[in-house]
Amino acid sequence: MEGLRERLIARTLLVVACSVVLALAIITYFIFRAGLPIIFHLGLDDFLFSTRWMPADEGGSYGIGAMALGSLWVTLGALVVGVPLGVAVAVFSAELAPTWLANLIRPAIQLLAGIPSVIYGFVGLMVLVPWVRQHLGGPGLCVFTAAIVLGIMILPNIISISEDSLRAVPPAYRQGALALGATRWQTIWGVLIPAARSGIMASIILGMGRALGETMAVIMMIGNSLQVPRSLLDPATTLTSNIGLEMAYASGQHREALFATGVVLFAFIMILNLIANVVSRRRVQA
Repeated sequence: MEGLRERLIARTLLVVACSVVLALAIITYFIFRAGLPIIFHLGLDDFLFSTRWMPADEGGSYGIGAMALGSLWVTLGALVVGVPLGVAVAVFSAELAPTWLANLIRPAIQLLAGIPSVIYGFVGLMVLVPWVRQHLGGPGLCVFTAAIVLGIMILPNIISISEDSLRAVPPAYRQGALALGATRWQTIWGVLIPAARSGIMASIILGMGRALGETMAVIMMIGNSLQVPRSLLDPATTLTSNIGLEMAYASGQHREALFATGVVLFAFIMILNLIANVVSRRRVQA
């Protein structure tokens, strides 16, 4: 009876695991089937590098270059904000904070991860945008404000994975460094962070994927202007925000071009996840 129960549980888990793979395969097939024809029709160079997106033109112009640059600007800005702050919080929680404080930080980080992105957007509109408009100039809805909001949104990914990586470093590393006369900070900076480097890099890559794929908060913060941003205070648009704004009324080649944009995003996210998996595997092997 016990053996039958174990086999039933194993097969149930196998079905669940296969269903996840099947769902991913269906999503991949659907997106690529809808998006690849327009890429082949326009040509990969014109689609990726042209900055002219004018679906209303005769024949349509579908170049995602400006949106790709907007996504790049916002993602890099989010990393500039989120990586130093996230790694610093992870180091403090794992190595410096007393136990009671660390036990408060972890639930707070989990709560931060559970806040809907639209709430981040509302807070940014009410607090950050007016401050930028008053002190830095420009419309306020720009790359800079979107990057700050995204930088805060990716903090849970970076903090949780980096903290786990630091806690996974063998105690002998700490004890050996301190026994050799290193200070607490020298031990953290020179021994623990390098030892946890693979996990920290994986957290950064996953945070980059989160920033690249975010939609709602970006729509609310970036200004949604189809132009190449030339400074952090310029409005712009991203690949995800353009899909979110135009998919409701798109048809024909316009709809196919939006699906093709999804293909590009899908490819970027898959590449980032593969890199994160490779980095994490090196950490385990080390």
